[in-house]
Amino acid sequence: MNYEMLLGKIPFRRFAVCVLLALLIIFVPDGVNVFGQETESSDSTLIQGGHYFDTVKQAFRPNIGIGIKNGRIQSVGKKLDRSDYKRIIHLGEHEFLLPGFVDCHAHYNVRLFKKRREEFDVMPVIYLANGATVTFSCGEFDPIQMNRLRKRIESGTQVGPRLLNSGPYFGRARPGWPRNGMPESKIREEVDFWVGKGVAGFKAKAIDPDSLRILIDQAHRHGLTVTGHLDSGYRNSVNPRDAIEMGIDRIEHFLGGDAMSSDRSAYASLQTIKSGTPEFEKTCQLFIENGTFFDATLTAYGYLGIEPGVREEYGYWVDERQFFTPHTQKIVSQRKPMRGMGMYQRIYDAKLKTIAAFHQMGGQITLGTDHVSNGNHLPGFGVHREMDALSRAGIPNVDVLCIATINGAKALGIDQDHGSIQPGKYADLVVVQGNPIDDIRNTRNVRNVMKQGTWYSAEELLDCVKGRLGPKSKQEVDAW
Repeated sequence: MNYEMLLGKIPFRRFAVCVLLALLIIFVPDGVNVFGQETESSDSTLIQGGHYFDTVKQAFRPNIGIGIKNGRIQSVGKKLDRSDYKRIIHLGEHEFLLPGFVDCHAHYNVRLFKKRREEFDVMPVIYLANGATVTFSCGEFDPIQMNRLRKRIESGTQVGPRLLNSGPYFGRARPGWPRNGMPESKIREEVDFWVGKGVAGFKAKAIDPDSLRILIDQAHRHGLTVTGHLDSGYRNSVNPRDAIEMGIDRIEHFLGGDAMSSDRSAYASLQTIKSGTPEFEKTCQLFIENGTFFDATLTAYGYLGIEPGVREEYGYWVDERQFFTPHTQKIVSQRKPMRGMGMYQRIYDAKLKTIAAFHQMGGQITLGTDHVSNGNHLPGFGVHREMDALSRAGIPNVDVLCIATINGAKALGIDQDHGSIQPGKYADLVVVQGNPIDDIRNTRNVRNVMKQGTWYSAEELLDCVKGRLGPKSKQEVDAW
């Protein structure tokens, strides 16, 4: 019997995996999701053939052999005894092995209808299938449930990337945050509470200077980092320049500095900022001297500002809408197309022109998707859009690959275990078809992902989450 014809061209093995996992879910207690678990497992793996990315040499090298045992890389670039490994993986000549991508500004929430809410089942699989093996959830609306998601992933009962929690926003972006700021004792108490819950860092947004200074101090006492979506200093906000002097570890979205006047919002200034000015170069130098990372999130503004179909980087190579439930797809398809918002398009264009100048001066950049889906694009696929945008801005592709891997690991303080293909580090790997140094868009061609030694087919992961995101009926819409 021709099963591929019978099952609509879906290979039988992949179909069987999805059916088995779906059946398992029925018999698993609420809150536990085995969706997308590995179909092949082994205590030891040898990967041969193809090419692997060397972040030190910043080049692809022929892969003689990469040995993996107990979830960690044991050996790289040596001819190894095949009999020492339970599983042998052969890569083709046109397959390229990269360290897992690190998304420093990941959101697991969506805004399909009126409110913004976290999504715990499909989003983790989408991230992993696109090669993101580490995500920092940069500001959470439901930090308790996000913390539980992290624990499920860590325990192996749910598939997903390594999730680094941030806890709730610190600042007015958090519902209920006091208008006049939170008392110092309360901020320190909250930091201690979330550290006890296992968060990996903190996110400030729309915060006042005094509160940010306290947050940074208390987080650093625990050895954790702080990142910030800041402003210009307008109306008691914080300019990134001042946050760097406070000791902040990362800055989101815009560089700040003297080019941003404190008599108007950052967004009003962002549209006209140019590289090469004394104010711009002074700001870049401040980042470099303090070792502060910049999470550019270039594409975040294009989703809001660019008319659908106008820019190639916002097109689809996989129809991301198919991962939403049929009911959600029907509602979204009936909406009027979102008109481009001129301010955001101008910001996107300005950022494209300035990011390469920051890089050329020696600024440290990380990859962040920062996208909240409204039923169209999904942030997991946005990992590749962000790399595409960095390349279009003029940053060499080899440097873009470092931005997406080792830079993110360094910024999050986890580079001892992540970010490069080196002995001793976790076996977090991505196999893509085609050399991304020749064309950065080849990162879109993800064939396989390995997370801590577990080998996944990207195609099978995606197949298993089609039609699952969002409400299934009109009765479920209120929950979304």
